Formats: sequence, C-alpha cells, structure tokens
Amino acid sequence: MHELSITENILKIALRHAEQANAKRVTRLNLVVGELSGIVGESVQFYWEMIAQDTIAAGAKLCFERVPASLRC
Repeated sequence: MHELSITENILKIALRHAEQANAKRVTRLNLVVGELSGIVGESVQFYWEMIAQDTIAAGAKLCFERVPASLRC
C-alpha cells in the first residue's frame, strides 16, 4: 500500500517540474528504482492511472529502470 503515497509524491514532483517548464502535457516519466526498494511497478502504474486523471500527466507512460543494490562494508 505504500505505493500509493509514493505515486502521489511522483505526481506532485512531475506537476511541479511541468509547471516550472510551462509544459502543457507530461507524456513520460523515467523512474530509477533500486532493486531492494520494495516498490512494485505494477502497483505504481495502477495508482498512477487513478490519481493522474484530470491532470496534465493523465496518460503519461511510466518507465521503470531497476538498478542493482550496492553494498559496502
């Protein structure tokens, strides 16, 4: 369920940057997600479609890039 709050924050950030750029539409977001983050891309996409409705980001494609974990001792 934490994907809902994550998705809400992604939308806020996207809309803020779009406003700063005077964008009329957001068509794509490239998201870099760590392998160990526990974020389920399908859940984020599901929530995105609901909360982005009636915004300039409605219908935007979410593209996920998974990056491997990096550990140090």
